[in-house]
Amino acid sequence: MKILNSFSLEPAQRQALEKAGHTVIEEDQLDATTVQQIDVIYGWHAASATVNYDHLQFVQAMSAGVDYLPLADFAKHHVLLANTSGIHAEPIAEYVLGALFTISRGILPAIRAGRHMWTLRQERPPMTLLKGLTVVIFGTGHIGSTIASKLQALGLHTIGVSAHGRPAAGFEDVVTDAETKRVIRTADIVINALPLTPATRHFYNEEFFAALDRQPIFVNIGRGASVETAALVQALQSQQLRAAVLDVVDPEPLPQTSPLWDMDQVLLTPHISGTVPHLRDQVFKIFNENLQALVSRGQLASHQVDLSRGY
Repeated sequence: MKILNSFSLEPAQRQALEKAGHTVIEEDQLDATTVQQIDVIYGWHAASATVNYDHLQFVQAMSAGVDYLPLADFAKHHVLLANTSGIHAEPIAEYVLGALFTISRGILPAIRAGRHMWTLRQERPPMTLLKGLTVVIFGTGHIGSTIASKLQALGLHTIGVSAHGRPAAGFEDVVTDAETKRVIRTADIVINALPLTPATRHFYNEEFFAALDRQPIFVNIGRGASVETAALVQALQSQQLRAAVLDVVDPEPLPQTSPLWDMDQVLLTPHISGTVPHLRDQVFKIFNENLQALVSRGQLASHQVDLSRGY
């Protein structure tokens, strides 16, 4: 098969593909002929969209979320798509733990205060224990479940919200999104781990934040566009939210004029929570197993995305 490399292949990985009889084509090698012949795309860049979808069989994404890909075109042309769901779960869960401790144990105010931090010793910023709090996590897949398991081990009560409401590891209870308003009234922490789909775009809006009762901490490690940014700013300004941890925002990068930059109760990071050690090795393993299954059986081995759902 002819594979368009839109990610990054180690020399040994390239050799393994070539030894199996595949041809690896770099993006700068694309021309009017080769764009018509690509069978598989590894990764995705602007050049990837120029290939002939009628000939294309399989795309291996580098991420768990695939909202940036032309899913409707893939469905129309019967292109198989795989993501890397699961490999980011542990790093993101550890990020969430670190961020929550930074908020709950008074670390963020000390960082903000800089050289004047010693005045905090007299003022004592509000601090809480995570143990005993209730966390509501939207999205109970690999990432949501891993976060829940770690928080449950610390003594938090974990409630999951998903489209199907099926039980999942790490959660004391899982409900459907029809019960959103009921469960968020009990939340001390709200975490977004949802994929971005038409149904989840601006899911966290003015109506959502108005239904909160306990001034929770809001954590977004899902997708920035799941949150209506103006409503989030208003919720923080009106103290409907105690604080926010935002690894993803809408838009990205966050404009320098955004009021979020100047809010002491907001922890912002530049979409880094899912950074994975040895990413190339982990992604290639998923890709190569899928490629072998495609050649031998005409189907993928794992991580196939339901194009109608977007995840």
